[in-house]
Amino acid sequence: MARTHVVLFPKVAARLKILGENLRLARLRRRISSLQLAQRAGISRPTLSKLENGDPGVSLAAFANVMFCLGLDSDLEAVALDDALGRRLMDADLSLRKRAPRMPRPRG
Repeated sequence: MARTHVVLFPKVAARLKILGENLRLARLRRRISSLQLAQRAGISRPTLSKLENGDPGVSLAAFANVMFCLGLDSDLEAVALDDALGRRLMDADLSLRKRAPRMPRPRG
């Protein structure tokens, strides 16, 4: 099966890069080598390098494992915690249909 190529928005790519840099700094502050962290997280050293460089091809599971090994896994709970747009939509009482309305049956 062929892999699909995901095109990132520039803002998303920039945020992935920042996330990777933040994880690298967290690793360095803890004085953990890249080899040690990769082994603890169950990933290869090149994968950790890609993660720290913001490569979008790294799986979310790899990010989560690295964050767990650095003691930052509770930060994952903050993702989408305060959904401001969702709350505004809910407050506006906009109904979002899950499917099209039912068509009347023809009488025969």
